[in-house]
Amino acid sequence: MKQVLQNNKTGRMTVTDVPTPLVQKGRVLVRAAASLISAGTERMAVDEGKKSLIERARERPELVKQVIEKAKNEGFMKTFNAVRSKLGSSTALGYSAAGIVVGVGDDVTEFSIGERVACAGAGYASHAEVLSVPKNLCVRLPDEVSFDAGAFGTLGAIALQGVRLADPTLGESIVVIGLGLLGQITIQLLKANGCRVFGIDLDPAKVELALELGADGAAVSDENVKRIVLDWSRGRGADAVVITAGTPSNQPIELAGEISRLKGRVVAVGMVGLDVPRNLYFKRELSVMVSMSYGPGRYDPEYEERGHDYPFAYVRWTENRNIEAFLDLVAENRVNVERLITHRFSIEEGERAYQLIAGETKEPYLGIVLQYDTERELERRIEINRIEKAGAPAAANVVRVGMIGAGVYAQAMLLPFYKAEGVDFRAITTASGVSARDIAEKYGFNYCATSADDVLDDEEVNLVVVATRHDLHAELVRRALLKGKHVFVEKPLALNEEELQGVLDAAVNSTGQVMVGFNRRFSPLAQAAREFFHERRAPLSISYRVNAGRIPKSHWLQDPREGGGRIIGEVCHFIDLMHFLTGSLVTRVFAESITSRNHEMVDEDNVFITLRFADGSNGSIAYLSEGDKAMPKERVEIFSEGKSFLLDDFRSSTSYRNGREESTKPRQQDKGQASETRAVCEVVLKNAPAPIALDDLAATTRATFRIRDSLRTGQSMLI
Repeated sequence: MKQVLQNNKTGRMTVTDVPTPLVQKGRVLVRAAASLISAGTERMAVDEGKKSLIERARERPELVKQVIEKAKNEGFMKTFNAVRSKLGSSTALGYSAAGIVVGVGDDVTEFSIGERVACAGAGYASHAEVLSVPKNLCVRLPDEVSFDAGAFGTLGAIALQGVRLADPTLGESIVVIGLGLLGQITIQLLKANGCRVFGIDLDPAKVELALELGADGAAVSDENVKRIVLDWSRGRGADAVVITAGTPSNQPIELAGEISRLKGRVVAVGMVGLDVPRNLYFKRELSVMVSMSYGPGRYDPEYEERGHDYPFAYVRWTENRNIEAFLDLVAENRVNVERLITHRFSIEEGERAYQLIAGETKEPYLGIVLQYDTERELERRIEINRIEKAGAPAAANVVRVGMIGAGVYAQAMLLPFYKAEGVDFRAITTASGVSARDIAEKYGFNYCATSADDVLDDEEVNLVVVATRHDLHAELVRRALLKGKHVFVEKPLALNEEELQGVLDAAVNSTGQVMVGFNRRFSPLAQAAREFFHERRAPLSISYRVNAGRIPKSHWLQDPREGGGRIIGEVCHFIDLMHFLTGSLVTRVFAESITSRNHEMVDEDNVFITLRFADGSNGSIAYLSEGDKAMPKERVEIFSEGKSFLLDDFRSSTSYRNGREESTKPRQQDKGQASETRAVCEVVLKNAPAPIALDDLAATTRATFRIRDSLRTGQSMLI
């Protein structure tokens, strides 16, 4: 399918062929008929893209600081790969569209195939032929509303939310500053609410349009505008001012204060300077509110991504219901958006549309609609590397990778190391298709797609790499094993006993082998620690402290169904390293977490765990999320038979024996990813045994389940 993308490095806009998305849980699949270019927001994206990296760094010093901190904590190479991946990626543009439902997730009952809908959301309602949109960001399109008009739904909801915050009452005098799309819609909404409305803009043509669409008064912003507004408001000043302008200037917020009445209200909807002149606002005791986009639910993953609606009786106007209400007004001809459309382009002409808003085409514009052929046959997958050995058999002694999922970690750590091993990148699939296209071009994959089936059914793929969100791991591993393929999966292997058992059953009967991304044991310093104690006759005592850092409750990793939580998702790393160091499997665990009244904290992210191993060794893991990020993340101390070994964040190690100390400090942090990748490739190339035995993988995974059980019951748990 065709989609408008912006390259994050060059800023260039292109209409690119990307794989068509699939139906997903909690989502509606929509064949787009029209999408609206938000001239203000998207012009900012165009302008930002034109800036050099140095200019962007000067404007965002906090991001530069984050990069420096990441390099200090995680090493230069990992940081370099992460930054390079970000710069080499593309961003999907657009957030307001309309079309026809062509698929619904199994758990979606609100929509049916064939219905006309309006869609919202950056990253969802993009300028693309097919859209995968969470159900709470879709509303039915009234029969009286065209697709072109329906594409205004999101922008209308933004304007409507600003109006709601202004709290207008019948007969009030309200001023709108900024008469672009948002301003013109806001004026019409206020008129529908029974208000007297005055519009202000720098462009005389937009002032004239506002008057045409119902404004009671309007003027160009100049030195006389304050006097004009005062006269229009009968000398009282505006009851409320809604700022819909888009400018970094502080002038709109200053003007709003100057034209407001005593105890008036100011609402900022557009992206404007907000250095509020205190003395002016103090003397008039003005209220200031900043509107949060389309309404309640915005930026809440539970609402937008996971489909949990707010109760109607308690939250009357959500972003979904704001879109619905706006489209009802359009259907009743109380808001005219057709008059706002100045240009229409087909999706194939998308680059011309962006040349217009970038100023490369010298003509005035306001509403720009992209239109789509809803009957065009779409590509299921996109061929990238067409220089194929036509008809020639694939080389026997080559690792041919099929990758499913490619998040930040995969792009920063997995792909560069597999490239270094000289693998043949065969196929890559991601849910959106956009990242799949970017990565396929960067690493030379033969093709990209959105369905995991393309990888699993590809007979040439002999190593499936699974790097999706955690809830998909076990099933994808199981299916890959049933196909007889080797599979490498990022941790965790499974989220519950049923998933784990399914993987184990498939592994026992498969010619392929399963490998999990427990990379710490492959670190040179971890290898040195094991060697240091290799002649021991007594058990080990291991203390493992992890300064994990806080992850918000709203993050997908904290969701029990999608991420499984951090004990299952990350503590498994540390258990595996203890398995490696002891050469023995854990047999019993006990865990206690903090109990906090701070609702931003996750108690299970601050936990002390004790472990018993089959050889009599014991271990403790202090997994703590509330420390300062300047402290190194991991510290491992090992004791046995009068000897000690300290492993400090995989950056350095110190051994102690016979009263002597010996330190080792490699050139950079090495958590073992490169050696792990090499070991995985050896399994494929030489049919070697998996570097971590299946029983070991199962014990590590079960230990994380039992830790969760111990936290719930307060009892120690046998594995």
